[in-house]
Amino acid sequence: MQAENRSEHQSQPSRSSRSSHSSYSSHSQPPAPLISARSRSQPAVSMKLETVIPNFKAQTTEGPISFYEWQGNSWVVLFSHPADFTPVCTTELGRIAVHNPHFQKRNTKLIALSCDKLKDHNDWVADIKSYCLDIPGAFPYPIIADESRELAVSLDMIDAVNKDNPELAMTVRALYIISPDHKLKLSMNYPASTGRNVDEILRCIDSLQLVSRLKVVATPANWTPGEKVMILPSVKEEELPRLFPKGVDKVSMPSGKVYVRTTTDY
Repeated sequence: MQAENRSEHQSQPSRSSRSSHSSYSSHSQPPAPLISARSRSQPAVSMKLETVIPNFKAQTTEGPISFYEWQGNSWVVLFSHPADFTPVCTTELGRIAVHNPHFQKRNTKLIALSCDKLKDHNDWVADIKSYCLDIPGAFPYPIIADESRELAVSLDMIDAVNKDNPELAMTVRALYIISPDHKLKLSMNYPASTGRNVDEILRCIDSLQLVSRLKVVATPANWTPGEKVMILPSVKEEELPRLFPKGVDKVSMPSGKVYVRTTTDY
């Protein structure tokens, strides 16, 4: 997993306010190349953190989409799975569907991708709903049909060993959390043998949304909302009362350095 901890080593913006609200309008971004799932000339995107995900067009179980238009001003979880009609993928897409109300509360849309045919996706959805009986209502998110594998290759979702073998090329369990300004904020890659943890995906979204709003904190290991967060070392001592009027806890270390400072004032 990659996450955004680099901010501890970067200079902070002006602290006239403890929060910095960014505009996530797609119009604020420079034009991005348009990837079509049927194009065979698009090079792979460098899927590093803060990369702007290019706009793309694709066929899905909910009809054709243009990614930026479909995303709107929401966060997005874009995730791939190796193949339809397979056991682990059935559990993954099912449990993510069950948790869709929790993603909605976080202003987050879901979209899946594999290299199977659209008809297979639609037939498989019926199996998923039969296996996961607690999915509320209709299946809640689209699945991209990327038969040509071009979109999967462009988004670095294909196993490098088999990417050029049409008989063996299958998407790994890649998962990208994308902010409303189309930037990649976190990525996870799992092998086909290991299913993903939905609670961890939600926890990561909570962390990313918090630090996008309050840029002077970071979330520690195993953090969940409501627990203490860490104050970045770049925040000066004299700024603490203004930034965190409800209080700060400081931990004494044998080194004598004061760098572990926590607060629940967020």
